[in-house]
Amino acid sequence: MITTNYSDPANNTRSGDEIRAMQDRLIVRQLAYCHERSPFFRERFAAHGIDPRDIRGLEDLRAMPVLMGKDDERRSAEESREKLGHPFGMHLCAPLEDLHLTATTSGTTGVPTFSYTFSRDDIDRLSGAIATRFRNIGVQPGQRVLFCFALGIYATTISLFGLRKARALPIDIDARAGTEVMLRMAALTRPQWLSCTPSLAEYLAARAPEIIGMEIGDLGLRGLILTGESWATIPGVKARIEETYGARAYDVWTPAGHASGHSCDSEAYHGLHGIAPELCTSYQDLIDPVTRAPVDPVHGAIGEMVHTSLQREACPTIKYAYGDIVQLLLDECPSCGFRGPRVKLVGRSDDMLIVKGVNVYPAAIKSVVSEFAPAVTGDMRIVLNAPPPTVLPPLGLRIEHAPETGAGDLEDLGRRIAAALHRTLKINPQIEFVPPGTFEKATRKTPLFERRY
Repeated sequence: MITTNYSDPANNTRSGDEIRAMQDRLIVRQLAYCHERSPFFRERFAAHGIDPRDIRGLEDLRAMPVLMGKDDERRSAEESREKLGHPFGMHLCAPLEDLHLTATTSGTTGVPTFSYTFSRDDIDRLSGAIATRFRNIGVQPGQRVLFCFALGIYATTISLFGLRKARALPIDIDARAGTEVMLRMAALTRPQWLSCTPSLAEYLAARAPEIIGMEIGDLGLRGLILTGESWATIPGVKARIEETYGARAYDVWTPAGHASGHSCDSEAYHGLHGIAPELCTSYQDLIDPVTRAPVDPVHGAIGEMVHTSLQREACPTIKYAYGDIVQLLLDECPSCGFRGPRVKLVGRSDDMLIVKGVNVYPAAIKSVVSEFAPAVTGDMRIVLNAPPPTVLPPLGLRIEHAPETGAGDLEDLGRRIAAALHRTLKINPQIEFVPPGTFEKATRKTPLFERRY
């Protein structure tokens, strides 16, 4: 079993209280820095009657209201474009000449934001955490990593810095080049690792025999590094990918350049292990996604993760509700023994649906549907006839049945899936089955909504 280490080696021997004290010191320093350098933060503090000098640590920070959201960041960026001629936002704290990298969010739910804007020191700290993440899952110096994401000014670009710091060799291919290019490069270079979205991993496996004349498992990969979608957290999807590739699938993330984490080397999924408490307080700060009230960070708590930078120079965030709904796990990891906090991603606040007063997340629906493989392919769409989040029941689902599932089996299969969804999520869906291959596969994030409005 591979050991899960913290990115700062000192934290491997610190107690939980000692790590908390370290974070308290960094909070005080980061808030003072932001207040001094950014008119955005000065205005936000003043608007909420907050004197940053009164915030002495994590407990005070958790009691603060949310200061930033995606819309606030977009407005900040628009104001900086108008007033200062750059898109990095009024919350930029470093001089423009000190910026070393900028990368945008995907913009799938609005105008892209430059959340991933860093100074050289920011890059050094974050790439160190990302390098530790790769080493923790077994990436070794000299190993080749086929890296298939949209490149350029996109968030996943930051991972390339971590791969190189871990002394691995990324073979980076822009996912927009298409599956044929990616698969032919895989056959040519024989990488030990593949890094991409879970849906792209499944699509590459399906296309490999046609394009490179072999099953994807014959490439002999040691592992897959998956991010961008929560599907790798679904037991059925994780097991299917691992069986197809003959390799372990790891879930990794670095939302907004914070909370660097990864799953461990285990057949079961035990969450994203938070290995960089010196960079943010994300694993200790949750809010209710509806009321925005603080959620006690106890084992099993579910809430929206709130990001506060601890050592960021360029574009720090303070109390930034980024939209990730997580379940917090505070017990020792039963697989690798990691004693720090872990989270399981429940869904995105901007994807949340409200059906007859019940909050429902697409990932939870997909998780239930995936349990019915091999009768279904696992691909599905949620039909929306009006803008979310409120959905007039019944919630419509279009689900791909497997090639082997006969037409006479669909009625009973639909009843069983509907019963499972009602039992698990308290919804009564209207299910339409469609033939396998109906839904177009995306080389980036695969959409789950079919919007008919």
